[in-house]
Amino acid sequence: MEEGKAADHTGSIRQSIDGIPYVMKQPFDFGFIRRYGKVFKVYDDQDSGNICFGTERGGERFFIKFAGAQTKRYEGEPDDAIARLKDSLPIYRDLKHANLVELVEAGEMGGGFAMVFRWAQGECMGRMYPEAHAKFMALPLDARLAVFSDVLCFLGHTTAQGYVAVDFYDGSILYDFESGKTTICDIDFFRKQPCVNDMGRMWGSSRFQSPEEYELGAVIDEVTNVYTAGATAFALFGGYQRTREHWQLDERRFAVASKAVSGERALRHASIAEFCRQWEK
Repeated sequence: MEEGKAADHTGSIRQSIDGIPYVMKQPFDFGFIRRYGKVFKVYDDQDSGNICFGTERGGERFFIKFAGAQTKRYEGEPDDAIARLKDSLPIYRDLKHANLVELVEAGEMGGGFAMVFRWAQGECMGRMYPEAHAKFMALPLDARLAVFSDVLCFLGHTTAQGYVAVDFYDGSILYDFESGKTTICDIDFFRKQPCVNDMGRMWGSSRFQSPEEYELGAVIDEVTNVYTAGATAFALFGGYQRTREHWQLDERRFAVASKAVSGERALRHASIAEFCRQWEK
């Protein structure tokens, strides 16, 4: 099936592949995606310069992340998006984990670069997906505690492999409501240690970012990820509010999460392991 293309009143280009519509800033031929089967989903509303596809081939499903096209919301150059996606490849290889989305292959194709993952069944916790987010937040506390345990396990693994979890946020968490499995995705901006803030305002969601992620030249390390852990706890058990009034767990765990999100690094837990010990007491 040929892709359909048409310009709308905003100047954006409306295209479709296998009957699935999406919007681009400039026309692009994604016919090469069909080597991975029939497209059943397109994720085009991203500002990273990537566009993503869900495909199915012979009973297997894949998630394909592609850079090299001028996507709707991206303001930069496609070559820069390609370079960033290529840079993320060793991250997924180094951090292979039971809870991390599984990388199948990666390489140059279609005039750009693509990473192909095995499709992870589940829905995203992120607030950018209101229906899935509401469903996730309605889970019983024990289910959300299990998700948080998986997140802490992955953050500990990240540290053990010499990385820091830059741009980890609620949109990085998928949950399968049938199996109860947590999957971590979208870790493209994790950094190898040692790491220093070389951007000023680093990549990430403000609800999960520590003060040092806004400070040019600041050290970004495991203590930064302690803040990430605390912010995730407040997202899961406080409705993103950091007040006792909104907290759904006991006072002790409120104190642990509050310490983790201290603006002063010296007041936080020294490591993810220390955070976990106090959380699980």
